[in-house]
Amino acid sequence: MKEIYMFKNQRLTLLLLLLCSITWGQKAQRIRVANSLIDEQSAIVKSGLYPDVYWVLNDSGDEARIFAIHENGETVIPSFLKKKYKDEEKTPYTGIGILNAQNSDWESLARIGDTLIIADLGNNGNARRDLGLYLLPEPNPNNIYFTRVLQWLPVEYEGRNAWPSQELEYDCEAVFTVNSTIYALTKHRKDGNINRPKHTTNLYKLDTHYTDKTNILKKIDNDDHLGGWVTGADVSPNGKRLAVLIHSVIKPSIRIYTLPKEGEKFLSSEPQIIKIKKGKQCEGIVWKDNSTLIITNEEQYLITIVVE
Repeated sequence: MKEIYMFKNQRLTLLLLLLCSITWGQKAQRIRVANSLIDEQSAIVKSGLYPDVYWVLNDSGDEARIFAIHENGETVIPSFLKKKYKDEEKTPYTGIGILNAQNSDWESLARIGDTLIIADLGNNGNARRDLGLYLLPEPNPNNIYFTRVLQWLPVEYEGRNAWPSQELEYDCEAVFTVNSTIYALTKHRKDGNINRPKHTTNLYKLDTHYTDKTNILKKIDNDDHLGGWVTGADVSPNGKRLAVLIHSVIKPSIRIYTLPKEGEKFLSSEPQIIKIKKGKQCEGIVWKDNSTLIITNEEQYLITIVVE
């Protein structure tokens, strides 16, 4: 009886610790994006050059283009085109086209300085062998309506030797950067079924930027208790916290990890967990500042949450 009592106490203690790490009903502001062509916001990244500008994109099925928006949901339109697109409900602005690029399955955006990174890493069936990253100089959305890719970095996962692989663990919707290094978090599936989520992720690091041969993503960490699929990630401007967006059929959430002072075990700390009320299908996440997160969802909303 004593052993049973101690076991129950241990389970209760663990449950209380978990509940203490979860923030329930965090107050959120919701703003609908004005442009109807931004209909599947798979990714978001904050501009490195222009105040109150965020870059977003749609995933597979859309053209090779990106959109600049403000925090209030309005589209940034070049001044010489504003007359043409003055009524976005009737004539929505078509975004900034990207030459010499193809949207096979764009799922994430990141940035190094004034260089945007478009991650063409969507891989639902785990059969793709043409995964990679587009790098392009950040265009001026007030003056430009098309731009060109600077580099294409072909990538492959360390240890992967079959297409599709037996374990469906080579899809990715979350790319972020730390100190100019590119990292990726994978999205996993159970029992070979692309519709069955596996609540785990692996963290990979890209050490090279070859344009003429494949760059290998090296596994450096993992988390086996996410509660859903990883659909986005970003590091705070001060480099102290990693926010990971989790999609779940029950309720989407954010896991915030404190980054270590040394090393790259980014998923090793006990995360703060924030449940997102009425988030629906959340896809992208970005830090506005060190205490504010902006989330995109496929219902065309920007969700702003203040983090303690």
